[in-house]
Amino acid sequence: MTVCRLLIVLVVAALPAAAQSPVKIVGIGATTCGEFAKEAVDKPPTQRQYLAWMQGYMSGIVIGRPPGVDEGIDLNPKGFPLSAQLSFIRDYCLQAPSSSFTDAVEALFKKLRTLSAS
Repeated sequence: MTVCRLLIVLVVAALPAAAQSPVKIVGIGATTCGEFAKEAVDKPPTQRQYLAWMQGYMSGIVIGRPPGVDEGIDLNPKGFPLSAQLSFIRDYCLQAPSSSFTDAVEALFKKLRTLSAS
C-alpha cells in the first residue's frame, strides 16, 4: 500500500512538469513549410498524405477539447473545401518556409473556427 501511495505522489508531482513541456510532433507534421512547399511542386501526389495528416491533426484538436469548446466546428465546410484548405496551407508555407507544417495547420484551424462562428 505504501508503494502505491508513493507512485501516486510521484505521478501527481510529475504532472505539472509534463504539462509545461512542449509537445513533440512527429511524422509529416514535423516537416517544415519549406519542405512541404518543395514537395507540393516536385511530387504533387504527396499532398494527399499531408492533407490526411492535416485532417487527422485537426480532428484530434477537436476531440481533445473540453465539452463546449469548438463543438460544431466544421473541418470541411462547403464554402471552404479541402482544395481551398490545401491552397491556404501552400500559401502559408510559401510565406513562412521556416515554420513547421503543424504551424500552418493550426493557422488553418483558427480560420475554420472563425468560419464556423459566423
